Amino acid sequence: MTRSFTPKLLAGAILMACAGLAQAATITISCGTVGQDYEFCKRATDEWARKTGNSVKLVSIPTAPSDILGLYRKLFAAKSSDMDVVTLDVVWPGMIGNHLIDLTPYAKDEAKKHFPAIIANNTVKGKLVAMPWFTEAGMLYYRKDLLEKYKQPVPKTWEEFAKTAAAIQEGERKAGNNDFQGYVWQGKAYEGLTCNALEWVYSDGGGTIVDEQGNITINNEHAAKALDTARGWIGTISPQGVLNYAEEDARGVFQNGKAAFMRNWSYAWALAQGADSRVKDKVGVTTMPGGGKGQAATLGGWQLSVSKYSKHPDEAADLVMYLTSEREQKRRAIEGSFNPTYPALYEDKEVLAANPFFTNLYQVLQNALPRPATVTGLKYNEVSQSFWNATHEVLSGRTNGTDAVKKLEGRLKQVKRNKW
Repeated sequence: MTRSFTPKLLAGAILMACAGLAQAATITISCGTVGQDYEFCKRATDEWARKTGNSVKLVSIPTAPSDILGLYRKLFAAKSSDMDVVTLDVVWPGMIGNHLIDLTPYAKDEAKKHFPAIIANNTVKGKLVAMPWFTEAGMLYYRKDLLEKYKQPVPKTWEEFAKTAAAIQEGERKAGNNDFQGYVWQGKAYEGLTCNALEWVYSDGGGTIVDEQGNITINNEHAAKALDTARGWIGTISPQGVLNYAEEDARGVFQNGKAAFMRNWSYAWALAQGADSRVKDKVGVTTMPGGGKGQAATLGGWQLSVSKYSKHPDEAADLVMYLTSEREQKRRAIEGSFNPTYPALYEDKEVLAANPFFTNLYQVLQNALPRPATVTGLKYNEVSQSFWNATHEVLSGRTNGTDAVKKLEGRLKQVKRNKW
């Protein structure tokens, strides 16, 4: 039987069809580029697309945080709608928050379930401009089997650490592993070096570059000593090439069984335990070594935000809430060892079974060392760049710690120009 349509019914059918088409949106998102982040993001965005009828386009972004920020600033300056959902480093909300929509109406009570400090960090002028996706703190990875082999305890201080790394490196090289390294980390001149160096400086009593009142504090003997100490690692327990290492470079060496220690973020755990890892079941994770001030772990982590220039803000915000949900964070924690931003997940049996070190990590995250991004605001990127460049000059032997921090103080005064 053929159904006939009157003009009125036909018009209604066309309107309904058009309405259905109008509801479908293509959301563009910049996913992470480190480790398994991209694959996890693609799987989750595909799931959201199937559930909502929308589509998602993943765009490739640079790997260096400073380059990512530069890309965003260009897009925002042009008020471009090319990017709907953007990933934000924990230090960026105060720098680019005026280009992001307020997620408060979409988050509702969900925001209360995350770490309060991160929600506060992501709130700019009363607006929740980013939802926490995962959090981080610097951690020390070590070869359990080699510590046992050389009868060494897990080091607690930088002095103990350097001696242990040297002893294991010497022993392994004598055994024929000629390219074995004591310690690999992020020594390239970029934000990752700021994170490393801040841990050295703070743990040795050298402060946080700029204090909470906005005073420039970096020019002191403790900061100078910490940088000189790290310089001593180059060519001894760390290869010369570490001056060009980012996270993945360090992980590649360590996971290939060529280093005793590695400083990295939590994502490296799941990869080190992977089937193709040469150090599977041989790795331990602990807090970073400490100096006279104690131990320090720089706070890291990434957030998801919606560009103010998006043509589909409602759909983009819905995707953000889906990706940052407790369910999705639990899956990423179990399968990729990404640190969740929901405190409740640190008591979840399945999460802890996959990541035994999360038991101790909760306290580390609660006391993680923030970079001076809030107090320096829009000028943080210049502050950090000045710091990592000064550090890199010391590490590469072009200057010493005392001269570097004195010169850095002068540079930061220029950046500050009366106030931050």
